[in-house]
Amino acid sequence: MPRATEPRPLTKTEARRIWLQAQRLDTSEPFGAGPQAVAAAVDHLGYVQIDTIHVIERCHHHILYSRIPAYARADLRQAQSVDKSVFEYWTHALSYVPAKDFRFFVPAMREHRREGHRWFASVKPEDTRKVMRLLRRDGALTIRDIEDDVLTEKEHLWQSRKPSKRALQLAFYTGEVTISERTGMLKTYELMTRHFGWDRPPKPARSAEITAYLLDRALRSQGVVSLDSICHLDAPSKGAVRRLIEARVRRKELAPVALEGAGKQEHWARPEVLGANGSAPAGEGDAGLAHILSPFDPLVIQRKRTELFFGYGHRFEAYVPKEKRLFGYFALPVLVGEDIVAAIDLKTDRQNKKLLMQKWSWVGKGAARGLRKDYKRRIEEELDRFERFQLAE
Repeated sequence: MPRATEPRPLTKTEARRIWLQAQRLDTSEPFGAGPQAVAAAVDHLGYVQIDTIHVIERCHHHILYSRIPAYARADLRQAQSVDKSVFEYWTHALSYVPAKDFRFFVPAMREHRREGHRWFASVKPEDTRKVMRLLRRDGALTIRDIEDDVLTEKEHLWQSRKPSKRALQLAFYTGEVTISERTGMLKTYELMTRHFGWDRPPKPARSAEITAYLLDRALRSQGVVSLDSICHLDAPSKGAVRRLIEARVRRKELAPVALEGAGKQEHWARPEVLGANGSAPAGEGDAGLAHILSPFDPLVIQRKRTELFFGYGHRFEAYVPKEKRLFGYFALPVLVGEDIVAAIDLKTDRQNKKLLMQKWSWVGKGAARGLRKDYKRRIEEELDRFERFQLAE
């Protein structure tokens, strides 16, 4: 009989099934509808990435739409600005995060307050005092409300030339202000305590609690995890996370997994996810579902993991010269059932109210001509729904 710590073999098919279930992409309405569904989705996923690219709908709306069929942009606005069930902060990127998880981010905020932030080293104390004075005196504001800035040279292409904006951004990272509302990508800044109605922010989580938070968040949203997937772009956390994994394996709360094709890369899962006999349970999801995913979707953002599980290496080619692109400027992976079968380059023509097809590339099982007819039918049905979402106000 195998020992409890002996890795359990797991096929890629089984691993995909577990991951899709964890991502809630295997059922049609896993979170219901409305602002409560937004809060539930962000809570389950742990975070939803924010991005500025607007070729189609921005990725935070797109990611939520993929899991909430009746999603409306106003639902996210209410969750952020009225219900205050989500807030913005940095994970591996700027993201929406559950407000109940705020305390896990307080240590990073305090560190930025003590040591500064490398992106905003040029912010002058007088600029910070100015924006904080305006916030306390006049209430929430956008950068457009500050009219007396003298433009300065940019340090990076994507940075603002307004000193006040950079001061607001630094105050955001230090936790003194939060983004209380977005209109498109125009951010409204507010004092953190005033936005949430706090006398003072929650107490910071201890280091051990943050480590457990990172591991539990990954187990909940990924099902089968590796150190890389838990600590995506967060290498300093790997040592503590590994020690916690080893402790949980000894307590039989986690099981090592030998994932097909992973080589020496270690993976783990909760025993109940693997099933009583050590194998992944049969899929119970809707095999007919089709999802046109954002290139920033949690299922795709970790490119090496997606390639290992799905045999599909997604390329984000917006910054690749046109002649070197394989899938197109803003290609979207298409998930049908348990497989990524196509990459479709789309563009929303908002003026003429059309969703434009730039390029359609078959990948994976979609490359087999015998299956394309059925895949194409399902994808086209989803494209009709996707177009209505893109063009909705």
